[in-house]
Amino acid sequence: MLEENPGKNDNPVLINISHRNEKGDHCESKKDPLKISKVTTHSQSHSSGKSIPNFSTELDRIDYILVWEEGPSKKQHKARTNREKYEKKDSEHDKWRLNFLTQLQATGLLVEQHLVKSGKRSIHYVLLHAPWIVLCYYAEALRIKMPLQALPTQSSHGSTKLMRKLGIWNPLDEEVPDRPRDYYTCQFKGTKLSRFLGSNSPKTFFASTIRHQILSEILEKTSFGHERKGLFGIEHLLSEKVFKAAFPPHDGPFQIPPEGLAPEEMNQRQILYHYWAKWSKWMKYQPLHHVRRYFGEKIAFYFAWLGFYTAWLLPASLVGVVVFLVGCFTVSMDIPTQDICDIEQDRWMCPLCSDCPFWKLSSICKITKISRLFDNSGTVFFSVFMSLWAVTFLEYWKRRSARLAHLWDCYDYKDYEEQPRPKFVVMAPMTTRNLVTNLEEPFFPKKSYFQRAFMSASIIIAMVATIVLLLIAIILYRATVTILVSKSRNIFLLKWAPWIAGFTSAIMNLSFILLLAKIYVPVAYALTNWEMHKTQSKFEDSFVLKVFIFQFVNINSFLIYIAFFKGRFSGYPGNYRTFFGIQNENCINGSCFVDLAQEMLIIMVGRQIFISLLEIFIPKLQVWRHRKNLYAKQNKKKEEENSNSLGETNYELLKYEGLFEEYLEMVIQFGFITIFVVACPLAPLFTLLNNWIEIRLDAQKFVCQYRRPVAEKAQNIGIWFQILQVLTHLAVLSNALLIAFTSDFLQRTYYQYTHSYDLHGYINFTLAQAPKAFVLVSNHTCRYQAFREGSGKRSFTFWNLLAIRLAFIIIFEHVIFPVAWLINVLLPDVPESVKVKVKQEYFLAKQALADHEILFGTNKAKDQDIKRELEDQESLHPVQQAGAAGEELDLGTK
Repeated sequence: MLEENPGKNDNPVLINISHRNEKGDHCESKKDPLKISKVTTHSQSHSSGKSIPNFSTELDRIDYILVWEEGPSKKQHKARTNREKYEKKDSEHDKWRLNFLTQLQATGLLVEQHLVKSGKRSIHYVLLHAPWIVLCYYAEALRIKMPLQALPTQSSHGSTKLMRKLGIWNPLDEEVPDRPRDYYTCQFKGTKLSRFLGSNSPKTFFASTIRHQILSEILEKTSFGHERKGLFGIEHLLSEKVFKAAFPPHDGPFQIPPEGLAPEEMNQRQILYHYWAKWSKWMKYQPLHHVRRYFGEKIAFYFAWLGFYTAWLLPASLVGVVVFLVGCFTVSMDIPTQDICDIEQDRWMCPLCSDCPFWKLSSICKITKISRLFDNSGTVFFSVFMSLWAVTFLEYWKRRSARLAHLWDCYDYKDYEEQPRPKFVVMAPMTTRNLVTNLEEPFFPKKSYFQRAFMSASIIIAMVATIVLLLIAIILYRATVTILVSKSRNIFLLKWAPWIAGFTSAIMNLSFILLLAKIYVPVAYALTNWEMHKTQSKFEDSFVLKVFIFQFVNINSFLIYIAFFKGRFSGYPGNYRTFFGIQNENCINGSCFVDLAQEMLIIMVGRQIFISLLEIFIPKLQVWRHRKNLYAKQNKKKEEENSNSLGETNYELLKYEGLFEEYLEMVIQFGFITIFVVACPLAPLFTLLNNWIEIRLDAQKFVCQYRRPVAEKAQNIGIWFQILQVLTHLAVLSNALLIAFTSDFLQRTYYQYTHSYDLHGYINFTLAQAPKAFVLVSNHTCRYQAFREGSGKRSFTFWNLLAIRLAFIIIFEHVIFPVAWLINVLLPDVPESVKVKVKQEYFLAKQALADHEILFGTNKAKDQDIKRELEDQESLHPVQQAGAAGEELDLGTK
């Protein structure tokens, strides 16, 4: 039943933790959780001359940092007439901030405030600490898994195991200190605290990532006003500029002191920098378990996938290089190429346009040789290899992903437990009762959602149409430049006219790609926000899909034109076809492979170089600018002294913006090396080199330049895997079409079996005689590349070849897809060893937590358990009751 969004001011997060202080095996509070301290310090420009201490006497560790700034803003200087408006807004923000911090205290958090003055600006740092009792409560409510027992054998890299058995030294392996151990785990329960490993050490029992998750959950749900008006959550306060930043702190500096440190003395951040982010570690295995411990599963899965993808690029690169070398060694022995370059048997070719001059076939000798480097006898083999490579890569990644998900305790992570987005809660026009929890939840009508989705799709189609218009403009530019250069009497320009037009248009296309991407991404984000997605995962999936569709069309549209349309509608001498009054382009010697390879190299390699340079210099410039603004009124010495505090050291770093850009870059790259790889066998090699650099660049950003992100759970790489699967299927179709229509492989094969196996006379076979009408008008006989008769009509050979091309596409697909299906059948998504470990872990969890008594006990025992749970829940908030009910439901289904 739907209702209008009511005006109740209930709070879903404030907890009464006193009911947990019971006798027995429960979590107990070590401190008064409602105590607050406030420390006010000044920069050295003031009389106190003190810097901010890293910790107060109240907080033994800092779990989260909130920052806000005070001082005259630019807007206030420019709009003095609206001073009352700004003062009213500042007063409201102060009230929200005070309420928010008060409510944080009420949840049991310890709050400590520091003040730093820099000129006329005041920077406030609020340091938060979660006591033991709060951590226990939320660990159980959030169903966080904790260790029960260490695994007898620790996991290691597969190749490392094999080489150790063979007694071979592995140059890629390196011993990284403080390796996280693998454990049997189960969901935390405060009543069974003693069963968990490390429970006798409250300070270290909960890892820093777990503490950050709990603090993030509290901050996201804590209200600072009327909740039904959307006045809750740190995200709202950040968007309203009430707080400037909110982030968990890094474990310490990443630099190692000049005097050095023993490995056991390094903090986690220093270990990651020294054994992962440094350029000298480019050929070492990534310490993924360390990455997961420090940054969480979501970021660890990105680096795991990137490393796995990079490793699989090695065989693809080797095969691609071999195919390219085959072309290099066979180009001098290629009979058709020799025929073109033979000046003694040179042929006059028909003009490329109505006003262009006649030209000699030997003038394209060099370009033809370059074309044979990419379009040679290894082309078909390489296309089949890459199609099967892509399918096998994804199948093995699924298995690798399942192993990591189990090791990282997210194998059974449930997306349906995800909470609604704060903006959805704010903007939802009505509520409905959840049939599972029996609670009122915000609701957005499906009819309104589909209307908005339709409008968003319309805008996306309009943006794609814009890309098509730009594509048409580039095509017209290429044709115009080709014609103008071809009219020149300069021999050099005549020889390289197509290359000049192609290179300049590729640069233009790359510029349009980078510009449109900057414009479209904010538009896609606004549209996704407007669509009102309930959860963050659905929001991210919709946003990713929008941007990917646009980027895919934006980047690949011109490549698709060259591969499948260029030269197909150019007409013939005396009957040249035009497009908007400009003659259509033609391919060199009837093959567009060299044009496609050139375009691919410029767009792919040029884009990779441009993005890599941005990733190297932009973060450094942003950090420098942020530090400059932060310490604008201090000299360098004072800046260094004042930046020693934990709050300032972390605040001067860059805000973490998510993994969207990193994933998008890699997936677009994957499309390049699968969909159009036949035209450029060297593409996997360039991708491999780029990814070796990309891993270290991204590692340095996360370790050295970004504030520490909140650890997020993830089972895999999300919707990106489905996109990769779609690209793999498109690659099979694209490779078949490229070989059938763009390459001259089938033409040569047809000639070998119908005329001459050694290809003598092949060039003459591919050249048609100029129509008689054209010869009479021009008084000059010539040849042109086509399968046409003297009248200009398609010849019988053309139709034979067309049938062969279509048959090849069908055969190619019917070979690749069944083999892919067979690979999928033979390689189950979840390895058998993982299934066994999951069963072992569940069995151990039942023993440790005595779940078998609940599952198989008498009805009387069940009634007593239910009664006890109901008594405990009477003092809980309805949302907490829902969490307890969810636990019962989860237990019952197991």
